[in-house]
Amino acid sequence: MKTIYKYLSAALLMVCATSASAQSLNSAYFTNDYKFRHTMNPAFGNEQNYVSVPVLGNFGVDVRGNFGVEDMIMDNPLYGQPGEKRLTTFMNPNISASSALDGFSTGNNRLIEDMNITLLSAGFKSFGGYNTIELNVKQSLGLSLPYEFFEFAKNTGNQTYDIGDINLGAQAYAELAFGHSRQLNEKLRVGAKVKLLFGIARADVALKDMKADLASDDKWTISGKAEANMSLKGLTYKTETKEYNNPNKGTYERVNDVDVDGGGLGGFGMAFDLGAVYKLNDDWTFSAALLDLGFISWSNDMMAASSGEPFEFDGFRDVAINRDNGGHKLSDITDDLGDQFTEFSNLEDKGDQGGRTTGIGATLNLAAEYTLPVYRQVKFGLLSSTRIRGPYSWTEGRLSANYEPLKWINGGVNFAVNSFAASMGWVLNIHPKGYNFFIGMDHILGSLSKEGIPLNSNASVQLGMSVTW
Repeated sequence: MKTIYKYLSAALLMVCATSASAQSLNSAYFTNDYKFRHTMNPAFGNEQNYVSVPVLGNFGVDVRGNFGVEDMIMDNPLYGQPGEKRLTTFMNPNISASSALDGFSTGNNRLIEDMNITLLSAGFKSFGGYNTIELNVKQSLGLSLPYEFFEFAKNTGNQTYDIGDINLGAQAYAELAFGHSRQLNEKLRVGAKVKLLFGIARADVALKDMKADLASDDKWTISGKAEANMSLKGLTYKTETKEYNNPNKGTYERVNDVDVDGGGLGGFGMAFDLGAVYKLNDDWTFSAALLDLGFISWSNDMMAASSGEPFEFDGFRDVAINRDNGGHKLSDITDDLGDQFTEFSNLEDKGDQGGRTTGIGATLNLAAEYTLPVYRQVKFGLLSSTRIRGPYSWTEGRLSANYEPLKWINGGVNFAVNSFAASMGWVLNIHPKGYNFFIGMDHILGSLSKEGIPLNSNASVQLGMSVTW
């Protein structure tokens, strides 16, 4: 099971941000002839036909959250003394509780990542409208941790912690999408996509009503209910023998890792994108879209669950980080944190439950666009985006100013407020005949670590290129 929790610990360290490809570039919603505008509303078409450069047609990073690396990893106050590393986690006993917990929200601390690697995309005018064909690989990760969890991990001195609920979700699937949009009349344009989904993997981990009570100086009694549902072809759990907290109940087999034999597609499904654009007059345009409305039916559901019996836990411990002379590698750190989460969840193998059906997470976009009557190269737009995905849902409002000085170049700047933070974004789209290049950010990158990892969890940069005609 520690393999699964590497996703969790890697998310805590923002590793996922270094190789993600952005789901969509909301900064470009109002950018004419941005080739991937149809990913945000299938009713949009393009002035040009295009074929994206394989893999590099739409590439970037995009992560949202209300905590990040700078909250998890800190300077070691004892650095310089024998045996002390330069960096440490917030759990280091030499860091005060107030300093260690200052960066975490007193509500739920969430990290949301959506990844879309466009292997190939094409758009062309035909059949009375504009058509798109896409082959994508999508991955998403959601993490929700209550403030009390970090209090317990830090061990602020309480004898009892009411931790609450912890949620982790991850999925990966391939998508083959066919889209068509057309003008119904002078004012209304509509579009839709049909997506065939090929499931690769799905993991859902939920820890409910978790509590920790001090049993001795170095032991905690943990209670609550934990459950993991894994859908991945060829996956089985590895276990180790443990004793129940009550010696009269004997022993049980606790999950401590997973094994994957073979692999392959683990499920199939379908999804739809629906969209409309309504041009009220020469100045005002309104649009709406519902994206990724669909499901995947998985062929297996490998369940692991806790018995509900209280168990002993040694508590979370600090992980030393030494990047000055090699020291611990990032993979070593995620392994260590994964082991600790394995012990904390205390799951038992319940076997294959015979399959399940899951949603993939939908997005609702609503927008209004105003073009200046006295200077039509300038327009303003307001976009509302809502991601619907249970505990990993979020909303965002983005106000954009866009400028098109020439027919082959346009772009804009924007300001957004979402469930996690306020941000500034921008986009530049160069689209002469024969070639298209775009680059943009929904959230301007802040400080980076030595490894190039954004220290703040809200980070976005996206670029791509296509051949056009």
